[in-house]
Amino acid sequence: MNSLSVSGKNWVLKTYSDEDVSFYKENFSLDEITSKLLSIRKIHKNEVLSFLNPSIKNLLPNPETLLDMKRSSLRITKAIEDKQKLGIFGDYDVDGASSAAVLGNYFSLLNLPFEIYIPDRRKEGYGPSIEAFKKLINSGVDIIFTVDCGTLSFEAIEYAKKNKVDVIVLDHHQSDLNLPIAYSIINPNRFDDKSNLKYLCAAGVTFMFLISLNKELRSIDWFKKNKINEPNLIEFLDLVSLGTVCDVVPLIGLNRAIVSQGLKILSAKKNLGLKTLIDICGIRSNLNAYHLGYVLGPRINAGGRVGKSSHGASLLLSNNPKEVYKLASELDHFNKERQYLESETLKKILDLSNDQLLDPVIILSGKNWHEGVIGIVASRLKDKYNKPVIIISLDKNIGKASARSIVGFDIGSAIIAATQEKILIRGGGHKMAGGFSIKIENINKFKEFIFKKFKKINQKLKDNKPLFLDGIISPSAINLDFYNKVNMLAPFGSGNPEPKFIIENVKPVNSKIIKDKHIKSVLVGLEGSSIKTIAFNSVENQIGSYLLKKDKKLFNIAGKLSLNEWQGEKNVEFIIDDISVNKTVKNTVPSSIG
Repeated sequence: MNSLSVSGKNWVLKTYSDEDVSFYKENFSLDEITSKLLSIRKIHKNEVLSFLNPSIKNLLPNPETLLDMKRSSLRITKAIEDKQKLGIFGDYDVDGASSAAVLGNYFSLLNLPFEIYIPDRRKEGYGPSIEAFKKLINSGVDIIFTVDCGTLSFEAIEYAKKNKVDVIVLDHHQSDLNLPIAYSIINPNRFDDKSNLKYLCAAGVTFMFLISLNKELRSIDWFKKNKINEPNLIEFLDLVSLGTVCDVVPLIGLNRAIVSQGLKILSAKKNLGLKTLIDICGIRSNLNAYHLGYVLGPRINAGGRVGKSSHGASLLLSNNPKEVYKLASELDHFNKERQYLESETLKKILDLSNDQLLDPVIILSGKNWHEGVIGIVASRLKDKYNKPVIIISLDKNIGKASARSIVGFDIGSAIIAATQEKILIRGGGHKMAGGFSIKIENINKFKEFIFKKFKKINQKLKDNKPLFLDGIISPSAINLDFYNKVNMLAPFGSGNPEPKFIIENVKPVNSKIIKDKHIKSVLVGLEGSSIKTIAFNSVENQIGSYLLKKDKKLFNIAGKLSLNEWQGEKNVEFIIDDISVNKTVKNTVPSSIG
């Protein structure tokens, strides 16, 4: 165990090029730390400026590089001219709610009639159904959009076509070689799309569609003829960035610009629903990607998890202050309920599943596990065991499942392959997450199928638990100036992880437990510099035991910087992800960074 940390991870220092660092410093007047972090991320010399200053204008491709884009915008232009009623079928997660709200808010500005339908997660499951489309069609819609779903919805789309209702799919989930007979399918992850925009979430795809639609309407002078101001689509980027961060798609290319600009729009609090939710959450600091992914997103998601699937989209669409406050308050309450359900479900699963936790892919099933939280529980177990995790909730003879994967194992493709083999009733997803339904009698067959798929990938994935780190710093580096230099690479998220550092030879001078599960500490280094730290959810693990020890032995910490803003004061803290007692760093580079 000498080579492992207290949580069993291998600390691996990322490498950088001294030549690149010198180039960045000399040609872009950048400091040492920013230059090293850029080199670590292998940012091409020609892309440095666009990476550090991502803008929609410079990074936006022609929307019509996406298959079916032109066809779709022309069809909706005609529908608008003919005053046809539009239907929006959205998924119940944040990306689906954001996408539905982007479309709905745009149509509202154009005074167009539309109807929104968000399915009940537990009763209806993922994606369009014949029954749901029947309700939309009975409400008088002439065209249906599916957002964040629809790519594999063969039966529902066929039903719409038989009833002479066109379906336009705005999605990003992986496709089969066969596609539904929709009027159009805009999806950068459909097998025949060549746009190189696979990293977009559904909200990003929806944003691209509105750019194309705006252009078509402008070309026929629709806005002038109807005396309507052309919508400024930039103002929708708060919603698009919300979907982008919460769906954990890579923050690269256009996505970086979307989130960077979206955070500025979010800070202006133009969307009443988001403004109200921000106020209820008590966010006082500058908004960043963390707030999207870990504060606002979970609350918008919470309605779908506890049986109020339409709450999230309704919050993002409404301009009625009284209604918005009620929705935001209920979502905040639902989130607390979701946290309780998650904790209880995780405890129940761990109590029953010791043997299966040793499998290369953790596949667990049980009766009536709450379908609204099994995805979150799968994510928790994936992080804990560094393995793909699939959790199946059984009801009568059918199981409904949520899956989360690790880098290197494409769970979406595996689910689609199992569906093609008739092992699953239906299913889909993307590289890191997915869902499906299955007959109980096929669960063992599915396990064998997934285990076989997993064996084909690099064997190291099963055993290696790396913690990749950007460098070694001293306690004195935990200051606002250093934080600002690191933060030049924001927004952080999937594809651009927040930089993590090692601080060696520290010991606690004061530690206390917060909210029964977190530990706040003041640590001091050999040279006498002290730093404030927090280790989340650490009371019952090895990290917590080291921080609470009284022997004051030296150890090393690994983690990231955090800016704490309160009443106008800014203080930098260190979030501890791991602790080691011995020197455990592999692939060492020069001993310090910055």
